Formats: sequence, structure tokens, C-alpha cells
Amino acid sequence: MTQREAQILQWIQENPLISQQELADRAGITRSSVAVHISNLMKKGYIDGKGYIIRTAPYAVVVGGVNMDIGGTPYAPLVGQDSNPGRVRMSLGGVGRNIAHNMALLGLDVRMITALGDDMNAQKITTSCIELGIDLGPSLQVPGGTTSTYLFITNDKGDMELAVSDMEIYDHLTPRFLATKEQLLNNARLVVADTNIPTESLQWLAANCKAPLFVDPVSTAKAVKVAPVLGALHTLKPNRIEAELLSGVPIVDDRSLAACADALLATGLHRVFISLGGDGVYAADHLGGHQKVPCVPARMVNTTGCGDAFMAALAWGWLEGLGLEEAARHGGHRDHQSRTDRRSGQSPRRTMSRPLLSAFSILIFIFLWRSFKCL
Repeated sequence: MTQREAQILQWIQENPLISQQELADRAGITRSSVAVHISNLMKKGYIDGKGYIIRTAPYAVVVGGVNMDIGGTPYAPLVGQDSNPGRVRMSLGGVGRNIAHNMALLGLDVRMITALGDDMNAQKITTSCIELGIDLGPSLQVPGGTTSTYLFITNDKGDMELAVSDMEIYDHLTPRFLATKEQLLNNARLVVADTNIPTESLQWLAANCKAPLFVDPVSTAKAVKVAPVLGALHTLKPNRIEAELLSGVPIVDDRSLAACADALLATGLHRVFISLGGDGVYAADHLGGHQKVPCVPARMVNTTGCGDAFMAALAWGWLEGLGLEEAARHGGHRDHQSRTDRRSGQSPRRTMSRPLLSAFSILIFIFLWRSFKCL
């Protein structure tokens, strides 16, 4: 689907009785051009006949960040306050985009709600998402806006040392804007959000989204946005520090780890998956399930995007009906893949220039899992 077709389809979804002339006026194109786009949408199976009967297959929505990432990695140990020879690369990233990317690789129909500028970076991101099958039609383009940019420096081993983010454009993802997407959100099988969006927008989602809501806290600084809405969420995926912050329970051993998860679940949260880095993941749910799952043994090359891959796997696993332990293990599989498949010099934890998992690896994984279910 092209960007123009996605835009026209969105307007039709909002008003199935809209005329071709109204569509032309909104798009700033001729009525005959609209007719061509509608014909293409019919051929592709998105709409069916007169009256714009919309064919809607099951889909998921991701609400969150899409960035242009600029990263540098030195050839030798990083020297502060000095120029370090190394590699500098530009890539596409953002927590929301990374999650949507992995979900698309897993075969899910993904709609993305984000905010883009009208610059070259927005064009690159749009082109990439179209190629990946991520529908950016519901997203907002801000005239004169600057697409979110993330600048980072890693050490010579590929782990992030510092970063600067320019993400003011996400302030445009207001509750008022999200309200225009309420039907899209409520018809989704699930919604995944990251905390790059404003606090009040996350609260609007928690109060109005009828689909199961999965949230990635993103960072310690942004995790505080989650605290007021914990009880309205289905699944939360914090790391150890974020979990401590949101629960008020310091994690010092397995007993306190369980207490931390219980405190989060006591708010009304359905599921929590606490990432423990090299120690694996601790999973718990409102039905009383508790499970600590170790990491898959591997040589760690880069921690880039592990959490984003994990969240995509959790969303896919829930849609597949996986239990708590199964979901945690399969999420860990993707975390493991993201650590071992990537090379140093690529973007750090919260960014991703390439798929965290190769499509081939994912297809094999899905095939083995579905084969196992049939036994």
C-alpha cells in the first residue's frame, strides 16, 4: 500500500460515505486520481465495491517513537573530551518502530501511530515502513516539524555510553489527536505503546483503549509516566530499575524480585515481564503465575534493541495464546537473537537499523512452534 492509498483508506474508514470529490479536496489531487487509488485499494482487497465496504483483517497498533538515529562507535576504547577515530552511521530506529518492525517480521498486520516532520528523514522512514509492510497511514505529519532524531555514542564493544535525543515532535501526539483514531485502536487485537508519547496521551490510551494495552517504559526517566495507569494495562515490560521505580520495591534477591512483581500486579496489571539483563527475565501474571527464565547461553555481541524485540515477541505470543512461561522463553529467544545476530557499531539498546531478527530465523521459529502445537 502506498502512502497516498493509506491516507485515502484512513479517510474512508473514518467516513465510509465520503465522496470521491471530498477525498480529492482533502488530498489536493484530482477526482480521477482518487478513482485510480480507490481502484487499486479494491484490487488489493482493502475495500469492496460501492459504499466502500472495508475489509478488515486482524491487526495490531503500535503507538510510539520513530527516529532517525545517528551513531558513532570508536575503534579503540573511548577517550572522553577528545576526537575518537571510528565509524559513524545513520539508521532508522525508535522504540515503537523497532517493535512494529519485529511484529511485521512475525507476520502481523501492524498499523503505526507516530508523529513525523515534513523533512527528508520523514520520507526515508515512510519509504522503509512501506517496504516492511508497516502501515503509517494513521500517523501525523507536522508541517515544518523536525522528525525525531537520536544521536548516540557507544564504546568500542558496542554498548551505549551517552546519547542526545530530539523528540519534541511527539508533543503533537495529543489526546485530541488520538481520539480521532479511537475506532482504529478499539478494533485492534492489541495495542502496544511506548512512553515517548506525552503523559496525558498515555493516560488517554489507558482510559479509552478497549484493546489489550501493552506498554514499554523505554527508560527510567520516562517510566514515571506509567505509574498512574498501571492498573489499566494488560502487559508491562520493564527492566530491573524501571520495575523498582514503579513498584517501590528494591530488588536484591529472588524473594524481593517476586515481591516487586506482586506489587505491580496488585495495581490491576495482568502480566509483567521484568528484564534482568544477563540473568534472564522474571514473568508473573494476575493468575498467580511466577516464572524466572534464564537467558539462552550465547556470546553477547551487542545489546541493541533487545527489549524492543522482546516486546514484539510478547505481543505475538499473546496473540498465539502462549502461556506465561512460553511467552517469556520465546521473548528470550528473540532477545538472544538480537544480542548475537548484530555487529558492534550499530545503534544501541533503544534503536535498530536492521531487523533484530532475520526473517529466516523468525520463519523457522514460527514453523517449529506451530508444528509443536500440532503434536
